[in-house]
Amino acid sequence: MLRYLLPLFLFIVLAVFLYIGLGLNPRDIGSTRLDKPAPAFVLPQLDDTTQTLSDQDFKGKVSLFNVWASWCATCRYEHPLLMQLAKEGYTIYGLTYKDTVAEAKTVLMRTGNPYTANAFDEKGLVGMDWGVTGTPETFVIDKQGIVRYKIVGQLTPQLWQQKIKPLIQTLENI
Repeated sequence: MLRYLLPLFLFIVLAVFLYIGLGLNPRDIGSTRLDKPAPAFVLPQLDDTTQTLSDQDFKGKVSLFNVWASWCATCRYEHPLLMQLAKEGYTIYGLTYKDTVAEAKTVLMRTGNPYTANAFDEKGLVGMDWGVTGTPETFVIDKQGIVRYKIVGQLTPQLWQQKIKPLIQTLENI
């Protein structure tokens, strides 16, 4: 009897694991940065290389840190939403990731610049410190400079309304 029940039991256990796995988001690889201070960095700004952007600029306000590149097709789809959010008064910092100054500036001149400041990370070293796996990625950072949320991929209006905006409102009231 046991020899008939054992395969059935193993099948049920395997089926449960597969069912749970199907419910997971394959794009959500998590972040080791959540609920920790933003990684320390100082980079030249894209628009004026004599100016810098650093992790200290995040302190005192809730902000978004958007990792993007001129060669990123998905970043182009995300850009109009970032422009809208900037017009609504949200603070957005950019990290131009593994790009060239000329190409990045051309994109921003053509499409508009939603960024309060935009750091230039030519070799992607700061991006690696943040755990960036590709572009676009966006981080929500609280007033103390703590990373509170990470979006892998495109920031969409639905994601903004359902998760990010409520989170920002909560963080602003703390």
